[in-house]
Amino acid sequence: MIRHIVLFTWAADATDEQRAAVAAELRKLPGLIPQLRGYTVGSDAGINQGNHDFAVVADFDDVDDYLIYRDHPEHQKVIAEHIKPILATRAAVQLSV
Repeated sequence: MIRHIVLFTWAADATDEQRAAVAAELRKLPGLIPQLRGYTVGSDAGINQGNHDFAVVADFDDVDDYLIYRDHPEHQKVIAEHIKPILATRAAVQLSV
């Protein structure tokens, strides 16, 4: 299994509405991309200072399924229309589990 983990920090001027739209749009993807085996998205719980603002954790059977997700037009649309406009920083990793 491949696990894809992404962490975002939002720009200082990102609105609550923009942040909520990111979560809402990402949560639509499991219904559109059948290769997703597990999918969790959400805002940081605010327990520790210095954390990123938002995380995505996605599980796939194999690398090919991850690549389908990565390049899927609906996923790319969410990135272009909702994430990039408010993005300050991004960190990501893909690992075998």
